[in-house]
Amino acid sequence: MNLLKLSWKNLIADKWSTLLSLILFALGVGLISLILLINHQVEDKFEKNLAGIDLVVGAKGSPLQIILCSIFHIDFPTGNIPLKQANGLKRHPLVEKAIDLSLGDSHKGYRIVGTTPDYVDLYEGKIQTGDLWKNTFDVTLGATVAKNLELKIGDTFHGSHGYADGMEHDDMDPFKVTGILSPNGSVLDQLIFTNKESVWAVHDGHGTNPDSISIDDREITSMFLFFRNRMGNVQLPRMINENTDMQAASPAFEMARLYNMMGQGENLLRLLALIIMIVSALSIFISLYKSLRSRKYELALMRVSGATPGWLFLLIILEGLIIAILGYCIGMLLSHVGMQLLSGYLTEEYRYEFTGGLFLKEEGYMFLVALAIGFLAAIIPAIMAFRTNISETLSEG
Repeated sequence: MNLLKLSWKNLIADKWSTLLSLILFALGVGLISLILLINHQVEDKFEKNLAGIDLVVGAKGSPLQIILCSIFHIDFPTGNIPLKQANGLKRHPLVEKAIDLSLGDSHKGYRIVGTTPDYVDLYEGKIQTGDLWKNTFDVTLGATVAKNLELKIGDTFHGSHGYADGMEHDDMDPFKVTGILSPNGSVLDQLIFTNKESVWAVHDGHGTNPDSISIDDREITSMFLFFRNRMGNVQLPRMINENTDMQAASPAFEMARLYNMMGQGENLLRLLALIIMIVSALSIFISLYKSLRSRKYELALMRVSGATPGWLFLLIILEGLIIAILGYCIGMLLSHVGMQLLSGYLTEEYRYEFTGGLFLKEEGYMFLVALAIGFLAAIIPAIMAFRTNISETLSEG
């Protein structure tokens, strides 16, 4: 009988100890893998959507809320800012470019964003069918919006006040779909785009004639700023926060704070997973040690039958590796199936696509770590098997 078959028979002979070791090992591996999958996909989406934005200017409030709302569209606005004041900021010598955003409405959970084509260009968006919005109440849809709501060119709909259904602006002209963007994995996929005049027309009650609204009364929700040089990062945030009614939020700084907050919970979960894997290693060791003590006579007979000390050493090591490999595979299965099940909730909640079908290089490194743990857990029992004293053991039997 070869080593692999014999190792497997030895493991299933003590099935309950083996099962406990497998469960513990799989839980540790699965938890670490799940953390890696969530963390990688969240950070990937965050980094992609930052798009080189130097500063976000919005109403006074939480800087992080301004970033989450304006860039990632997963929070509520802190309020509006006067367009006249925002336009004055655009003319600052350190500002190279600015992009306005007007928020407040949605359609079936997808946000309607009043902005300019510069927003689409920022994320390198491409038209799949139709054209970008041109006139008031024209809209261009992100790819996910068009797919999930089954909208096509020429379709019309009314927006809802806020970010929940049930408060549609039925008294206003409907929005008309004039274009659909190609999917590109950025925030563009999740949004409905129109011009600012459409948002003003809906919210100021002037029908389809937003030109009747005075410039002094117009507002926007926030504004992206891009600086000519690094001096903008030094001078403008403080100037805006101290001398205006607006709030300046740095995406780089706020995201670093967010990662730090997320990292504390992530580190705690990783520590828990590490503890589980250590307990699993001890469980493998105890299982093999107990099995070895009950098989001393059997191992001595194998030596008499021609088995070498090295052969017995490899037999026990292989048992530890089999548990590690099976535990790793079960853990990977649990984490990826769990991530796929969780992705439905995450997509529904945040409108970003998540998947359990992603495999990371770190998971490959985890396989090597799993083998190392299985080897280390089996090394002492394997050495004991290697040192089996034939005559002493048989005389005891």
